[in-house]
This record gives sequence, structure tokens and C-alpha cells, in this order.
Amino acid sequence: MAGRAFEADISPRNGYEPDMPLTYKDAGVDIDAGDELVERIKPLAQRVRIPEVLDGIGGFAGLCSLPSGLKDPVLVSGTDGVGTKLEVAFKTGVHDTVGIDLVAMCVNDVVTCGARPLFFLDYFATSKLDVAVAEAVIRGITEGCAQSGCALLGGETAELPGMYAPDTYDLAGFAVGVVDRADIIDGSRCREGDAVVAVASTGLHSNGYSLARKVVGRACGDEWSTRIEALGASAAEVLLRPTRIYARAVQRVIESVGRVAVHAMSHITGGGIPGNLPRVLPEGLGAEIDLASWTRPAIFRWLAEQGPVAESELRRTFNIGVGFFFVVDAPAAADVVRALEACGEQAWVAGSVVAMPVSTPFEDRARLLGA
Repeated sequence: MAGRAFEADISPRNGYEPDMPLTYKDAGVDIDAGDELVERIKPLAQRVRIPEVLDGIGGFAGLCSLPSGLKDPVLVSGTDGVGTKLEVAFKTGVHDTVGIDLVAMCVNDVVTCGARPLFFLDYFATSKLDVAVAEAVIRGITEGCAQSGCALLGGETAELPGMYAPDTYDLAGFAVGVVDRADIIDGSRCREGDAVVAVASTGLHSNGYSLARKVVGRACGDEWSTRIEALGASAAEVLLRPTRIYARAVQRVIESVGRVAVHAMSHITGGGIPGNLPRVLPEGLGAEIDLASWTRPAIFRWLAEQGPVAESELRRTFNIGVGFFFVVDAPAAADVVRALEACGEQAWVAGSVVAMPVSTPFEDRARLLGA
């Protein structure tokens, strides 16, 4: 990729004698494999090249200009990982979807302020580089970039013998977007009576997997690939469903109703609705969300029953079926829902913004009512 970091342990305890001639490959680092990965990545990155990209994968740095027509451009950045969802990939040998998750977790944060995603960078670290596995991961990253409309500008491959267990890896992602200063959506226009429009998640996305894996292990043992009738699929299939990317949905809503009608946006990640929706609401405001306004995906009901997992724990750990919220002018709510449905999203009015005392605890500012 744009760079590579290779480290190795060549101490005597690993079987090397001081007078033996050593190669980097003897120490556990295969430079040729790294070079092969770079060559495999180049056509993948080309697939998501955007006009603003000035340089290709393979140099020391990636170059990207700002889009034309911006009066006062502001760069917007976000970074995240995939968490223990990677353990499901290791267990199943399915590696071509977690890259989508990596992009989604970063880009979905960046777009909440109305930014257009420009480019993405990744960090892939492993004890011993398996080129086929790494290529599958980066193929998923490319797909995530394609869904987001951004470029894969570069990244880092780190082969670190002794740092990771065999046949495992870790991922980190970094997204950069841009928005005109006057067009930033920051929640400051939110007011009592605004409508809260929910957009469906595709399942767990990339949060709560330590708890989910524990429940699956208790319910299924090692039979993660066995079909579960209540889910209509195996636990592995459901847990590996990629995080939904909302970049194009945000763009469609802004184009349809205008930025002035969109007062805030919230990506529902770790902490669930109570831990994320209040982040975009000014002091003195909260939101009442009608839990009966949607049917939760089967995975959340199954986890609750099999754990068992208490309702309060579900709400503060998982997204329970909502991946993203728009806070909008109430008269524009129906148009927002139509715009989202037109681009393939499942959306509905889930609640409204209400006045709350400034002293209201943070998580209590998202009041979940009903089911």
C-alpha cells in the first residue's frame, strides 16, 4: 500500500544463533509477500479512484485535492476499528466483509456533520502476512469505499511476528471528508418539536460483539454455521452482515429537502441510542423515541432470549435496529422518509425532540418509550 511497516523478533530464544547469517524472512517477515499484496491492491484502489486523487497507491503518501466550488472548505476526519467482530471472521474464515465494516464505522461518523467523504486510509497488522486473506480484507475495504463514494488513498501493512496470535490480524481505518463551513450540520438548529427520523440497521453492525459472541457460544457451542430457524440463517452469517453505510442516504436527503431542514444526524454505534442520539442535541433538549414504531431484527430478540440479556443491557449495548437518525424540521419529515426510501433505505418517523432540564443525565436525554 502507500507504506509498509515490518518488525521482527530475531532473538536467540527463537532458535537463531549469533553467528548464523539471517534474512528478514528468517525473522518472520516476508518482504516479497508484502510487495505482492501491494500489486494486488493497486487495481482495487483504481476502482474507487475519484477525480480529486492526484497520486496512486504505492508511493510514500497519497495526494488528494479539494473539490472545486467550495467557498470555505473544512476537512472532517474520523477513525475507528471493527472490534471483536474480527473474531467471527477468524472463526469462519470469511474475510471479505469486515473491510466494509471498517469503512462504515468511520464514514458514518464523518457524514453526520454533512460532509462528503473524500478518501480512506487503512492499517492492517498481522503476525504473518497471508496475502490472500489481506487481499480479501482490502477488497471489502474497496467495496466500502465504493458504497461511500470515496477513494482508497493508501494505508499501511504491518507484519509483526510475535505481536498477534497466528491466523489473526487487526484493522484500523481513517476517513477524511470535506464540507463548506456554512453548510456544517452540528445540531445547533435543533428545537423542540423537530421530528426524529430513523434509518434501519442491518443488524449488530460492529458493536456489542463481545456480548453477542458470548451468547452465541453459550447457545451454539462451536456450531456457528448451523442454521437457526429463529434467525433464518446461521449465527455466523447474521453476525458477519456488514455495517450499513449511510453516506449516499445523507447526500440524497440533503439534496431532497435542503441542508436547512436537516438539523442534526446521529450514527448509532457503541452505547446504543441512549449513548449516541443525545450527542447531537443542544443542552435543554432531548428526544422521545417510540420503540413500537419499528420491529427489531430477529437477532436482537434471539440474543435477549438466549443470553438471557436484559432489555436495559440490550438498549445500552446494541443499536436494536436503528443505525442512523436524522433530526429534521417536522414539516419535512415525510419528505425525508420518501427520500431515504427512494435510495433503498428503510426509514420512518420514530419520535420527536422535546425540552428537558439542563440537569438531565446524558443517557436519559434519549427517552425510549413503548415496547
